[in-house]
Amino acid sequence: MEFSPNNHVIKLCVQGMGAEGKGKPEEASWLFLQAWNEATNDFEKFIAAHFVARHQENLSDKLKWLETALQSALKTGGAVKSALPALYLNIAKCYEDLGDPERAKKNYESANSFTDLPFDNGPFYHGTRADLQVGELLIPGNRSNYSPELIMNHIYFTAIINGAGLAATLAKGDGRERVYIVEPTGSFENDPNVTDKKFPGNLTRSYRTDAPLKIVGEVTDWQKQTPEDLQKWREKLANNKGDIIN
Repeated sequence: MEFSPNNHVIKLCVQGMGAEGKGKPEEASWLFLQAWNEATNDFEKFIAAHFVARHQENLSDKLKWLETALQSALKTGGAVKSALPALYLNIAKCYEDLGDPERAKKNYESANSFTDLPFDNGPFYHGTRADLQVGELLIPGNRSNYSPELIMNHIYFTAIINGAGLAATLAKGDGRERVYIVEPTGSFENDPNVTDKKFPGNLTRSYRTDAPLKIVGEVTDWQKQTPEDLQKWREKLANNKGDIIN
């Protein structure tokens, strides 16, 4: 199952994070628990349990929810592989604080078994309003859609077509929304602006590169945002005061 901002459980978690940002931990905790109660598959249970865990004051309760998140994550068949290192590290820290060095060591070793480099075979997509042709190259050096004063050092792309569609919708310009199939011409990394900052790991499968992206095709069918959801995204971007890691 792929990450979707339209997923009901994810929406509840986003609301919970919003409550956290407003200094309302009790409301956030209730929203995360509601997300857990309404989760219907292992992907949703993993996400909800992750957020429930971080609102536990009791260390043993926190460990229980982290291990619940881990077990759900492992059942997804690799869909949330990018989140596993952080999960193992948090579990290891809990065991360490609880005075169980053997289990702590085991989980630290599990965390260290993952490499930092992204493993994703694509296909990859880039959303924009620019009218481009197959064979053309996308290169760094353009202004950010989200902070126009910032010249970007990287080109951003994703392996989730609906994520590229959302980026195209939010992009500046008067042209129609376009989602291109792209191929990286050099190495790439997880987008640090999303990785572990909100949801654990890189569930949006978002990447960036300082090498050109080659356009190899275009797709026209992706899940469009409702006008209401699109307005919420625009308001969220307008109110976002965080720095972009460039």
